[in-house]
Amino acid sequence: MTEEIKYHNFGLQLSPSDEELVSDAQNGDNSAFEKLVLRYESRIYNLVLHMTGDQSLTRDILQETFLSSFRNLKKFKGNSKFSTWLYKIAVNYVLIHRRKKKILISLDDYKPGSEDEHPHQIADWADSPAATLDNSELKTKLNNAIETLPEEYKSVLILSDVEGLSNKEIQGVLKLSLPAIKSRLHRARLILREKLSEYFISDVKNKILEQKTPLSLLPPGKPQQENEG
Repeated sequence: MTEEIKYHNFGLQLSPSDEELVSDAQNGDNSAFEKLVLRYESRIYNLVLHMTGDQSLTRDILQETFLSSFRNLKKFKGNSKFSTWLYKIAVNYVLIHRRKKKILISLDDYKPGSEDEHPHQIADWADSPAATLDNSELKTKLNNAIETLPEEYKSVLILSDVEGLSNKEIQGVLKLSLPAIKSRLHRARLILREKLSEYFISDVKNKILEQKTPLSLLPPGKPQQENEG
């Protein structure tokens, strides 16, 4: 009979899966739910902060998201990933606060991306090599460009390109058809490319100019020649 390998005998500890933690939490293990909170709080925080640009509101929505998920955990049937379920709850709270805000603020006076509405720079990209930006100036311009996107494009772009969700997962969060998701994502990327094109063009020009030899450093008696050869 094949001997059962006990990983703990080798000093190996495997992190419990979301499914295991959810099951334990549904059976009354509060420590399991706390582990889920620790696993996802930074990701939910970044998602909401990207969507709102407001740190105080983000903290409120983060708390509401986990309180709601705790109260309704027994209703989670595992038909989607636990993370997708959390994203859906968080996005719903963002939409609720947006509707409240529209009641208080005239749409004619509201200007997306203004300093008064978004005094804080939105959060960094999610921790993935493909999404990391080393250039702080580019990061600032990109964040500002994302803030000015129409809300229906912004949500899809952030969930896809910042949080790394698949189109199928986004469908579960936003309740959109796959063609609608692909269309909005394509449009959002085109808008960002257009907004950032001036930056890239000027950056290339500056790099070209930096490669030219300054006139003050040319050897005396040898004026710079144009169209040599």
